[in-house]
Amino acid sequence: MIWASWWAWIVGGFGLAIVELLVPSFIFLGFSIAAFLIGLLVALGLLGTNFALMVALYAVFALVAWLGLRQFFGKRHSTVKVWDADINEP
Repeated sequence: MIWASWWAWIVGGFGLAIVELLVPSFIFLGFSIAAFLIGLLVALGLLGTNFALMVALYAVFALVAWLGLRQFFGKRHSTVKVWDADINEP
Protein backbone atom coordinates (compact mmCIF):
# COMPACT_ATOMS: atom_id res chain seq x y z
CA MET A 1 0.00 0.00 0.00
CA ILE A 2 1.37 3.40 -0.96
CA TRP A 3 0.31 5.11 2.27
CA ALA A 4 2.63 2.86 4.24
CA SER A 5 5.58 4.74 2.73
CA TRP A 6 6.71 7.96 4.38
CA TRP A 7 7.26 9.88 1.16
CA ALA A 8 3.59 9.59 0.17
CA TRP A 9 2.55 11.44 3.32
CA ILE A 10 5.18 14.12 2.74
CA VAL A 11 4.11 14.61 -0.89
CA GLY A 12 0.49 14.80 0.28
CA GLY A 13 1.51 17.40 2.84
CA PHE A 14 3.22 19.48 0.14
CA GLY A 15 0.14 19.14 -2.08
CA LEU A 16 -2.12 20.38 0.69
CA ALA A 17 0.28 23.25 1.40
CA ILE A 18 0.05 24.28 -2.25
CA VAL A 19 -3.74 24.15 -2.06
CA GLU A 20 -3.52 26.38 1.03
CA LEU A 21 -1.54 28.91 -0.98
CA LEU A 22 -4.23 28.94 -3.66
CA VAL A 23 -7.16 29.03 -1.22
CA PRO A 24 -6.03 30.94 1.89
CA SER A 25 -8.29 29.69 4.64
CA PHE A 26 -5.96 28.02 7.20
CA ILE A 27 -7.99 24.82 6.84
CA PHE A 28 -5.71 23.02 4.40
CA LEU A 29 -2.66 24.14 6.39
CA GLY A 30 -3.83 22.03 9.35
CA PHE A 31 -4.25 19.00 7.09
CA SER A 32 -0.82 19.68 5.62
CA ILE A 33 0.82 19.84 9.04
CA ALA A 34 -0.88 16.59 10.01
CA ALA A 35 0.34 14.87 6.83
CA PHE A 36 3.91 16.02 7.52
CA LEU A 37 3.69 14.67 11.08
CA ILE A 38 2.39 11.30 9.92
CA GLY A 39 5.14 11.17 7.28
CA LEU A 40 7.73 11.89 9.95
CA LEU A 41 6.34 9.18 12.25
CA VAL A 42 6.30 6.63 9.41
CA ALA A 43 9.86 7.59 8.40
CA LEU A 44 11.04 7.07 11.96
CA GLY A 45 9.32 3.67 12.04
CA LEU A 46 7.00 4.53 14.92
CA LEU A 47 3.73 3.65 13.15
CA GLY A 48 4.53 0.57 11.10
CA THR A 49 2.03 -0.23 8.36
CA ASN A 50 -1.24 0.00 10.29
CA PHE A 51 -3.35 2.15 7.95
CA ALA A 52 -6.24 2.53 10.42
CA LEU A 53 -3.87 3.91 13.05
CA MET A 54 -2.36 6.30 10.49
CA VAL A 55 -5.76 7.67 9.52
CA ALA A 56 -6.87 8.01 13.15
CA LEU A 57 -3.68 9.85 14.12
CA TYR A 58 -3.96 11.99 10.97
CA ALA A 59 -7.45 13.09 12.05
CA VAL A 60 -6.27 13.87 15.59
CA PHE A 61 -3.20 15.77 14.35
CA ALA A 62 -5.30 17.73 11.84
CA LEU A 63 -7.75 18.76 14.55
CA VAL A 64 -4.98 19.79 16.94
CA ALA A 65 -3.18 21.70 14.16
CA TRP A 66 -6.40 23.46 13.16
CA LEU A 67 -7.13 24.45 16.75
CA GLY A 68 -3.55 25.66 17.19
CA LEU A 69 -3.69 27.70 13.99
CA ARG A 70 -7.02 29.18 15.00
CA GLN A 71 -5.56 30.15 18.36
CA PHE A 72 -2.44 31.62 16.73
CA PHE A 73 -4.11 33.53 13.90
CA GLY A 74 -7.32 34.31 15.75
CA LYS A 75 -10.92 34.00 14.73
CA ARG A 76 -11.80 35.57 11.40
CA HIS A 77 -13.91 38.66 11.72
CA SER A 78 -16.17 40.08 9.08
CA THR A 79 -14.25 42.08 6.52
CA VAL A 80 -17.31 43.97 5.30
CA LYS A 81 -17.69 47.50 6.67
CA VAL A 82 -21.24 48.31 7.74
CA TRP A 83 -22.11 52.00 7.65
CA ASP A 84 -24.65 53.24 10.17
CA ALA A 85 -24.81 56.87 9.06
CA ASP A 86 -24.99 58.63 5.75
CA ILE A 87 -22.50 61.45 5.13
CA ASN A 88 -25.24 63.49 3.47
CA GLU A 89 -27.41 63.57 6.58
CA PRO A 90 -26.83 66.44 9.03
